[in-house]
Amino acid sequence: MVLSKTASESDVSVHSTFASRYVRTSLPRFKMGENSIPKEAAYQIINDELMLDGNPRLNLASFVTTWMEPECDKLIMASINKNYVDMDEYPVTTELQASHLHPHPTQYIYNRCVNIIAHLFNAPLEDSEAAVGVGTVGSSEAIMLAGLAFKRKWQNKRRAEGKPFDKPNIVTGANVQVCWEKFARYFEVELKEVKLREGYYVMDPTKAVEMVDENTICVAAILGSTLNGEFEDVKLLNDLLIEKNKETGWDTPIHVDAASGGFIAPFIYPELEWDFRLPLVKSINVSGHKYGLVYAGIGWVIWRTKEDLPEELIFHINYLGADQPTFTLNFSKGSSQVIAQYYQLIRLGHEGYQNIMENCRENAIVLREGLEKTGRFNIVSKDNGVPLVAFSLKDNSCHTEFEVSDMLRRFGWIVPAYTMPPDAQHVTVLRVVIREDFSRTLAERLVIDIEKVLHELDTLPSRISAKISLTREEKKEDNSTVVVKKSDLEMQREITTAWKKLVMAKKTNGVC
Repeated sequence: MVLSKTASESDVSVHSTFASRYVRTSLPRFKMGENSIPKEAAYQIINDELMLDGNPRLNLASFVTTWMEPECDKLIMASINKNYVDMDEYPVTTELQASHLHPHPTQYIYNRCVNIIAHLFNAPLEDSEAAVGVGTVGSSEAIMLAGLAFKRKWQNKRRAEGKPFDKPNIVTGANVQVCWEKFARYFEVELKEVKLREGYYVMDPTKAVEMVDENTICVAAILGSTLNGEFEDVKLLNDLLIEKNKETGWDTPIHVDAASGGFIAPFIYPELEWDFRLPLVKSINVSGHKYGLVYAGIGWVIWRTKEDLPEELIFHINYLGADQPTFTLNFSKGSSQVIAQYYQLIRLGHEGYQNIMENCRENAIVLREGLEKTGRFNIVSKDNGVPLVAFSLKDNSCHTEFEVSDMLRRFGWIVPAYTMPPDAQHVTVLRVVIREDFSRTLAERLVIDIEKVLHELDTLPSRISAKISLTREEKKEDNSTVVVKKSDLEMQREITTAWKKLVMAKKTNGVC
């Protein structure tokens, strides 16, 4: 009997998982437990907590891919134990993945993804020439690498000319993603931001070129602003900068942050000149895990030519087998996302990507038109950009965008509300990103739920006034106290002001 009792206590399979002792007592959360627990119990405990997360497909705040085909899911799981950097052990994966540079300066290991993307961006490659680029965890790492290349090239040139090279700067718009601020702070580069203004929420090329000086390592243009999806005018920036370079004798280049728009523009705006067709564009980053249609964890940076990536930034290691050149901020990581990227590139081809991007754009139009019909919103986003809808309340004197965002969570929707950067920080918007898995039905459903939220908010002040005090005390000049009754509108404004302060404590330009 004792043996039977011990077995029943130790073997979770004897009882229902939820009746076992492992889920009936609290486990230590911040230190390792003394004893092991069965795998079934560990799975159930973790899975139960994860159920409290939001539904990724209803997270309309994120540009990041939340759905892939089952066949690609299988490839990801089959390669999840392969180390991305071990080229000698996994030569086939290496050929598919990001381009680690060949030990000889004039040659590069041929790899498929980088070359496909480089040709997509119109890199000036001869028939037998391999592209120059690397795979990264995402566009944040890609931007760090591109920025380092610009900084080192500028320093080398200044050093050779006998000029100071200790005060580099980079010119961007105030709408850049937070990773640009990280690059500037981490690598000691001054960030010179072109301020925004109401109605114009991207970098003004004319003002950007005016801010360029001899210490500017590059001007960063955004193809698909995080704030409203708009493409910046890279062509105009290129033309203005060419003229300034001629006048000054400088050779200030351009980097294009195409994290969101790099897999959109080539397919639905093929005539738009923003890439290596423009001579001053020296490098481009793109997020494979956004409209590259891969799960989170993959980005790419492509250089125009090998001369644009200083050889001194490349490291050579041999402790994994063969000599392996590498240019990344991290080292070991899984190969799954690289293989998933290759799957999408060959599975979809130009036709497939074009169909998906056109469908996203059409669903964005459906959502925008639905919001316009309510008569309650101003549309802030543009039609020719990333397929998203950014919108603000025409009248936010009683209710704010933050309240709309919060109440939409009741229906499962995650729609961010945020304020614009300087000098348009008084403008607050809501944003819905249209991804591949956001269907026409969901777009129509979202409009219905937003209308429900607006109706509830319209009746909210009367409910608030019944539950909270409507009075405040004020001091007169003679120090006597007078009790003043608050109106419903005053009370609502106080509540929403506090709400806004809470949300604004977060970094708004890091929304991605």
